[in-house]
Amino acid sequence: MSQSYELKAETRERVGKGSSRELRRNGLIPAVIYGDKQPPLSITLSTKDVTMKIHAGGFMTTVATIDVNGEKIRVLPKDYQLDPVRDFTMHVDFLRVSKDSQVSVQVPVRFENEEKSPGLKRGGALNIVRHEVELNVSADAIPEFLTVDLTGLNIGDTVHISNVKLPAGATPVIGDRDFTIATITGRAQEAEETEAEGEAEA
Repeated sequence: MSQSYELKAETRERVGKGSSRELRRNGLIPAVIYGDKQPPLSITLSTKDVTMKIHAGGFMTTVATIDVNGEKIRVLPKDYQLDPVRDFTMHVDFLRVSKDSQVSVQVPVRFENEEKSPGLKRGGALNIVRHEVELNVSADAIPEFLTVDLTGLNIGDTVHISNVKLPAGATPVIGDRDFTIATITGRAQEAEETEAEGEAEA
């Protein structure tokens, strides 16, 4: 789980595109805190502070505290928008969470021990089907990433979600099948050679 952090915010009375543009000119971004059976709360945050957290990694899987005029609110980022040209943050949505909250989050997948995979050493390729897996998990137990160990995998082997160790209490949002995370595929050249050999034998 990533290290939690705190952001300072102020409530926002005015909403709308004109107000949002004015905020951005002043180095602030509009944001909304919702959930926990409470009305949405419109706030403003420092563009610099939020953008730094986004680029540091783990932003969407880290529970944070937002200090809104002295009131501490625990939140989980649910969505954010970046300017497509200048890459600065334009808006953020936060979900209120408590220690008992169950949330669904997209958790990144990391692969390790590629050098211990016979298939990759033979020239095979790692075909990643899912770079992220959506989990139902406690807000206080969100993993920073899921780890896939490639040790011993050969060409033609497949990694399913059942092969991945999940945190206690976490379950995949897709629960009706053992879906694929990645496969070890052979090189196109090897496949062509195999096909040619098969035709020759025929």
